[in-house]
Amino acid sequence: MSNAITLPIWTSLESLSQECFQTPDGIERVDVAVIGAGIAGLATALNLVDEGRHVAVFDRDGFGAGESLRTTAHLASALDDRYGHLARWHGSDGARLAATSHAAATDWIEAFCSRQARRCGFRRVPGYLFAHDGDPAPLREEYEAAAHAGLKVSLLERGLPSLPQLGALLEFRDQARVDMDRLLEALAEELRARAVSFVRAEVTAVEGGDEVGLSLRSDQRIVAAAAVVASNVPFHEMVAIHTKQAPYRTYVVAGNCRADAVPSLLPDALLWDDGDPYHYLRLREDPERDGRWQVLVGGEDHKTGQAEDPQAYVRLQAWTRRRFPELVESFSHAWSGQVLEPVDGLGFIGADAGGADNVYVITGDSGNGVTHGVIGGMLVGDLIVGRPNPWRDLYDPARKPVRAAGGWLRENANVVAQYRDWLEFGGGLKDLARGSGAVVRKGLHRVAVYRDGDGALHAFSARCPHLGCAVRWSRQEKSWDCPCHGSRFAAQDGAVLNGPANAPLAPSELDADDDTAPKR
Repeated sequence: MSNAITLPIWTSLESLSQECFQTPDGIERVDVAVIGAGIAGLATALNLVDEGRHVAVFDRDGFGAGESLRTTAHLASALDDRYGHLARWHGSDGARLAATSHAAATDWIEAFCSRQARRCGFRRVPGYLFAHDGDPAPLREEYEAAAHAGLKVSLLERGLPSLPQLGALLEFRDQARVDMDRLLEALAEELRARAVSFVRAEVTAVEGGDEVGLSLRSDQRIVAAAAVVASNVPFHEMVAIHTKQAPYRTYVVAGNCRADAVPSLLPDALLWDDGDPYHYLRLREDPERDGRWQVLVGGEDHKTGQAEDPQAYVRLQAWTRRRFPELVESFSHAWSGQVLEPVDGLGFIGADAGGADNVYVITGDSGNGVTHGVIGGMLVGDLIVGRPNPWRDLYDPARKPVRAAGGWLRENANVVAQYRDWLEFGGGLKDLARGSGAVVRKGLHRVAVYRDGDGALHAFSARCPHLGCAVRWSRQEKSWDCPCHGSRFAAQDGAVLNGPANAPLAPSELDADDDTAPKR
């Protein structure tokens, strides 16, 4: 089961998951338990297998079923939060380490892909940052900060001859792209060949100690020497990290490029503007048509559960046609994904922030999820085997974002404001269309109600099991989304789609006069 209904351009790995994953029956003890079969979990598993560890990967739904197959797979050391900000938040040394770590992750992916027959669509390409409003002044500032951090960057005041409409550009060398489905497939096959166990199970709790205890939804308990929570969002703790990062929904459209549009109209490169929210673009060689290309364009981010916008995909298409006229033949895909934005721009990787012994976390991708996940695998692998790592302090989950205190206050004030939903009046059900949801008030309670395609109603408490925010309906993904910390739940049965919630929405009853449709 995917965590969203929109379909990305990458091929599902459900068939491979069915081949590889086993049930947890009979499993009582493992060496290292990795929770999550996305890029972070698989990279962690491979690094630990290289160290001689026996690893079991746990996932409820299979390879890439969380956020990993919803990425556009930019491999960039030119980070989204910009080096001017990173230097202020982490100092000049921290900014250099951030650049070095993401470059090392790209090198790791390149080395892995070079051993694969099809190379997973990996290719080194330049990256270009341009001003969304035509003002080159911010680009000049970022050029100085990025160069000081050690990136190979040039300021092209006159832009590129093939892209005159973009104006001045920053050119970042040694960036890359990869096909995400092929990368995950290759990692899974490599791990299967090296006797890694894949366990289809929903882990609901992780308890640290000399021996780590994993509780499963099936009421089974598994013991491990160490556990890595690589599920994108930590679900095993209530507060420690969630006050330091915020969930955002990001949107992507993809389609076929016109014949001969690449490279005459657009070079094979990564492109980003500096807007807020910003836009990002890359190309992909069409796997079905030799010599033809596809374009992937993302952006229009907003906080999960807030500012729900049905026009996001329309605006992305319009932005693409305006910025790159004559590039797109037709759009074929549209999907969304969830990113976690740390208040100080860098992820949280390392020993559990809540102090649970032998428990490690990888979270806070900040829009650079592929390289961030690989950094997580490299860093956590070193920590588990007791080897020093120069990035340990930079990504420490327990760090205090003192220099980003303003962002911390803004994000947490935003969270507090969402609790006002409990004071508002809910709507009615008489006009609720099939395939839609609404939150209604029943006395002192708010109830999340979904009407399915047959007209039947499915009702749940609107209270998010994480910290009690009231969920809201997402029209794009047909899910219940928490506006506080980004938990998401399935429309029809309330099951958890995204953490940090580790329990489904509680079922709720409707009165006989609430609606004439049948109840479920």
